[in-house]
Amino acid sequence: MGNKVTYLGELEQMLLWTVIRLGNGAYGMAVRDELERRAGRDASRGAVYITLDRLVKKGYLRSHLGSATEARGGRSRRYFAVTDEGTVALREARTALVNVWTGLEEAVDES
Repeated sequence: MGNKVTYLGELEQMLLWTVIRLGNGAYGMAVRDELERRAGRDASRGAVYITLDRLVKKGYLRSHLGSATEARGGRSRRYFAVTDEGTVALREARTALVNVWTGLEEAVDES
């Protein structure tokens, strides 16, 4: 069949970019807080964790558990990193958006 097209939803894209931005410090609540700070997007904890899990299942993120800490009641944080496949998916999504946007700048210009 033809080329496989990768579709990423808006929240998926934003979470992938946020994980890249946070680097080694990309765990669930840090991702949520950075998303809110940078994009003004107030996503619920549930929405963030469900989407992070979906991105892991799609192969766009990988995760690992950090060390358990007393401050977290003996629980470990789950850290995320974008895979090569995730980077490719982001590039494809960006290209698609640019292609759709090209030529419409004047139609949405505020001046």
